[in-house]
Amino acid sequence: MEWGGPFFVLAIIAMSTGGWIINNWIRAKHGYAPTNDWGTTDGSGRIDDSRKMQLLTAENDKLNGQVSRLEERIAVLERIATDPAERTARAIDALR
Repeated sequence: MEWGGPFFVLAIIAMSTGGWIINNWIRAKHGYAPTNDWGTTDGSGRIDDSRKMQLLTAENDKLNGQVSRLEERIAVLERIATDPAERTARAIDALR
């Protein structure tokens, strides 16, 4: 095999292009911006960090509220399940 032939040059170009395509596929799969021909990202179409932080904070507050409501409901269900039947019956009759 001759190292200076055109096949060797074409093989290097094909391998580098294939590596670039695989790299961008992996980056896109994990949510990162693809790179251009020079390995830099232009950042277009991406949410900036401050906006992303605001969205995550809002979602966190929403989920915290939901968890606290569910904890209250579980506490009521535990109280109903562990109370004696006669006390529960009296409480229901008192509500009528």
